[in-house]
Amino acid sequence: MWHWFRKKQKEEETMKKFLIVGLGNIGAEYANTRHNIGFKILDFIAKETQLTFETARLGDIATWSIKGRKVVLLKPNTYMNLSGKALAYWMEKENIEKENVLVITDDLNLPFGTIRIKGKGSDGGHNGLKNIQAVLGTVEYPRFRFGISDAFAKGQQVDYVLGNWSEEENAKLPERLAIGKKIVESFVLSGLANTMNQFNNK
Repeated sequence: MWHWFRKKQKEEETMKKFLIVGLGNIGAEYANTRHNIGFKILDFIAKETQLTFETARLGDIATWSIKGRKVVLLKPNTYMNLSGKALAYWMEKENIEKENVLVITDDLNLPFGTIRIKGKGSDGGHNGLKNIQAVLGTVEYPRFRFGISDAFAKGQQVDYVLGNWSEEENAKLPERLAIGKKIVESFVLSGLANTMNQFNNK
């Protein structure tokens, strides 16, 4: 009986823990680039909730509590191409199932500010997602894609992705970041399906 109770308690604890991974590159030169929208959304959440990121193994970490649920915010310091290494380490350390992981990333295939939340999908040519897929051995993990559009000339993709937001984009970002925070809260409290229904194409 006691073992059953402990097992059930452990399962409940696991269900109440979440890992939110914002993808980006470390360093001041990348701070306001399109590729760093994952970092930017987590920084916005931290500012709004008065959390402080601390440097830990393979990334900067902040812990957020929402209605009894523990939410670990992770900004990997591995650079984009090795994002999966940090994600896998913190999943194992915190004993978090992949269903309770949400990866926030930029997406060239979506117009600026467009939001797409999915439970699985291809990497879409994104190096961070490519590495996560390789490390996890699956394409089935929740991701929150933030559109950065593809308004660049041929051969200019890298410069565009690693370029700073335009003035017009910067003006619209605060409202989009606030929606990003609501998406994370919804994912934690209401689950993936409800969050997709509520926020996709918003």
